[in-house]
Amino acid sequence: MTNTEDESWMGIALAEAKKGLGLTSPNPAVGAVIVRDGRELSRGWHRRCGQAHAEREALAALQPGEARGATIFVTLEPCSTPGRTGACCDVLIEAGLARVVYGIRDPNPDHAGKADELFLAAGIAVSSGVLEKECRHLIRGFEMTKTSGRPWVIAKTAISLDGRITRPPGEGQWLTGIGAREEVQCLRCEADAIITSGATVRADDPALTVRHSEAGERSRQPRRVVVTRSEHDWSRYRIFSDQDAGRSLLFRDQSLYDILRTLSDEYGICTVLVEAGGGLLGSFQDESLIDEWVIYLAPLVTGGPAVGLGGNGATTLASRTALRDLSIHQVGPDVCARGLVQRGKAPELER
Repeated sequence: MTNTEDESWMGIALAEAKKGLGLTSPNPAVGAVIVRDGRELSRGWHRRCGQAHAEREALAALQPGEARGATIFVTLEPCSTPGRTGACCDVLIEAGLARVVYGIRDPNPDHAGKADELFLAAGIAVSSGVLEKECRHLIRGFEMTKTSGRPWVIAKTAISLDGRITRPPGEGQWLTGIGAREEVQCLRCEADAIITSGATVRADDPALTVRHSEAGERSRQPRRVVVTRSEHDWSRYRIFSDQDAGRSLLFRDQSLYDILRTLSDEYGICTVLVEAGGGLLGSFQDESLIDEWVIYLAPLVTGGPAVGLGGNGATTLASRTALRDLSIHQVGPDVCARGLVQRGKAPELER
């Protein structure tokens, strides 16, 4: 099988894995497809923590012995230690597969590469690194918890062309149009938790719920997290009074890093979405805790004091934040830019 064919089948496995975004934490989203002689036999994806892994779901769709001599493509190295559902390496060996192809090694150093040893000892060919960049992007939250002990942080803001979120008194809370707001609903589906500020809750009383009509099975409500320094009666706000109030969390007078560690360690959260005003976003930015930006630009110029991103800001050109893998698209009258924060030295400015 050629590299091009491997990438094509891995692309199908990636599409399966994406169905699990926002559903599987603290596990990663994983997809798999089983192939023989260029023909798909079955596919699967990991649906929830505690349920069958993608490899097991794909095998379960086949008759006993049907996978013998076939190839499985899976986005993440198959697990080599038994968890709630048993080690996937064992079941793949028992199924008699001839070849295992995976996209990225398990980021947990205790497990990384162990699958290769088991498969090769069983006479099964192994290939890895197929569409590795795409597979790594898919599990960036899971990898962040394993390597840094905190969730991946996506910062979202919607601002005017002059970088403001100023609104006249009594006007609705949105600057962007319906299309952009629907996209944000899908963005929320990717997150295990949505973080906002006490100031935003008091000003807007947001629901921060997943309400998109096309969200379907992925519409599990993320936890809602309020970060504040204030003593306040929060019970009257929707976050703490609606049907999902029991999953809402309040953190008062704690550092952002400690909050993120708690979300990871105690609640199994791998990815958070920060939806807040410029104050809290600026604090995350100043502490280098933002890993990804999603910025909506509305075709407005508002002026005024309410900025989309506050904080101390970059003190030098060298300390500014650069984005990589940037994508830009238009949605209705608005423009969305999304990219990953580039760690290390920022690129030189053209002069």
